[in-house]
Amino acid sequence: MTTWLLLAAAILAEVTATLSLRGALDRPALYVVVVVGYVLTFALLAQVLRRGMGLGVAYGLWGAIGVVLTAGASAVLFGESLGALKVSGILLIAAGVAVVELGSQRARRAEAATAADAGAGERPHGGPGPVPVAAADTAEIPVEEWLAGATAYGSRGEVELLRELEIHAIPDESEDEHEGKEA
Repeated sequence: MTTWLLLAAAILAEVTATLSLRGALDRPALYVVVVVGYVLTFALLAQVLRRGMGLGVAYGLWGAIGVVLTAGASAVLFGESLGALKVSGILLIAAGVAVVELGSQRARRAEAATAADAGAGERPHGGPGPVPVAAADTAEIPVEEWLAGATAYGSRGEVELLRELEIHAIPDESEDEHEGKEA
């Protein structure tokens, strides 16, 4: 849900910046709103992508909804006309956004089904499956090896978990035993 709110905020920041660009022609102080709005837009869009939303979906929704909102707001705020051709274009954009989102949902379901069919310890492309935290903590699987495989085949959450484990790695048992023998 937070990802969608971030995307909505990115869209609103972009629409605000774009509308301010029109107003800045008469009031140059609005260029500050334009710059801040676009910087905020891309910072929020980057967070959306960081949270795992696909680029095609995020950018498609951001761009399309931004165009629709900007056209509507321009008609209300600046008196720009919304003729039949412009309204038709807006409806086509809305239909395109719906198709992209439906296609994205279908792809996620197919990917989840393929992963489930592949088994608990396998990935469809032959990469490693999820590693229990206990297994990584007890060094049953070398973290570096798993991290390399997870980066290639794993989910974003698995990769971040493993990076966290690597940062807080437990000292090698052989070092502990060696220190114990010297004492």
